[in-house]
Parts: sequence; structure tokens; C-alpha cells
Amino acid sequence: MRKNKIKTKLNNKEIVTIVSGDGGSEMIDFLGPIGVDGIWLEGEHGSLSWEQIGNRSRACDLWGMTSITRVNKNDPGLIMRTLDRGSMGIVVPHVNSRKDAEQVVQAAKYAPVGIRGMYGGRQSYGENNYYHQANDQILVVVLIEELKAVENLKEILTVDNVDVFFVAPSDLAQTMGHGDNFKHPEVQDMVDSTLSQIIAAGKNAGTLVFDDTVGKYIEAGVLFLFTPWNNWVAQGATAFLKRVHSATK
Repeated sequence: MRKNKIKTKLNNKEIVTIVSGDGGSEMIDFLGPIGVDGIWLEGEHGSLSWEQIGNRSRACDLWGMTSITRVNKNDPGLIMRTLDRGSMGIVVPHVNSRKDAEQVVQAAKYAPVGIRGMYGGRQSYGENNYYHQANDQILVVVLIEELKAVENLKEILTVDNVDVFFVAPSDLAQTMGHGDNFKHPEVQDMVDSTLSQIIAAGKNAGTLVFDDTVGKYIEAGVLFLFTPWNNWVAQGATAFLKRVHSATK
């Protein structure tokens, strides 16, 4: 079975970089030689299909990147099928309690750790010891994105076999009554304090970063850094158009 680059780096307490992969397999191929560690396949807010999980995770495999897929709910059937399609990691939203986190682990891991259905899918081909290897290589990420999750964070952090506790600022802002304004000072304070609690517990913290915030979170000790590629496109396009308008005045 392929080694999970992100898990390896996290185990060594190294920073990992993850970019959204909504641009399809071709975009993943383009990002491959640049050197990002993983691709985030969007199955909650995007149009990702079961067939696309196979193709996009293959593209990640070709470049030695880790494919991780966000499902749209904490459902064992969804989690198991996503992993069977070839994703090397799972991202699960709205994990608000210890029980929720335990359910994610149970679905993502084979016995004796969990109860994942005994079927290997694409990543098992040619591997004689897949079930043991999968438990070691599959990445498990839970999203802390509601006030209820923050309130129950101490208990959630006691769950073993969760690789990353990811603080999602936009949904957290909504549950705090600030709509989509994740830059509100109260929201940022909550994000920072939650990340600090995760790190203090000896766990791996993750969050959304942009070019102007990545330094802040690295300094704080966040290891799992996720950023959307379309933000780079928007920045580059805006700068280009400004140059065009400036040259034609």
C-alpha cells in the first residue's frame, strides 16, 4: 500500500500543506510537481462523484501526494465507501462530541480498532496485508466547526486514532452569530484559543490559511495547513488586470 505522506510528516511533527482539488484530475496533475503534500477533495460543498474520487485519488498517487476527501456528514457508509474508492484520508464535518469522533474512527478503521467493512477497494490491489496497512496509513481528520464542539473539545481530544483536529472558521463564525464573517475578532479569538487547546493536548491542529495568515498559524504550532487554490488564481488575475489597466491609461 502507498505510504501516506501527510501521516508520515505529522508523525514527525512536520508541517503539511493541503490544497483544494476542485479543479479536477488535471489540476491535481498540475499541482503535483510543485510540491504540495496533499489534495483536499470536496464532497460536502462540491460536486465530487464516486467515480471522480477514484480518478482524482489516482492523480494524487502518481505524484506522491495524499488524497483526503471531505464527506457531507458523519455517516459510516459514506466514510467506508469513500475510502474504498481510493481516498487516503477522510475529513468529517460537525464532530461535536466524543461519541461523534469515536464513530468516525470506527468507520475509518478495520478491527481491532474499528468496524470498517472488510473490503479494500483500489488501494488494496496487490497488497497482501492491506487491512493492517490501511489502519496505519489512512488519515482521519475531524472538523471542529460549531460552538458545541468547542464546548466539548476536552472530551473530543481524548479519542485515539484521530490524526488532525481541524478548526473551521467559517462555520464556527456562523454558530457564534457572526454569519460568514470569520475575520470578526471574537471568531478569531475563538479559533486561536481552540487551536491552542488542541496543541496543548499534544494533538495535531489544522485550520484554513491564506498567504497573509500562514505565518501566524505556523508560529502558533499548527501543522495541518489547508488553503484553496482559487484564492491564488484570484490574486494573480487581479494583479494582471491591474497591470493591464495601468499600461493602457
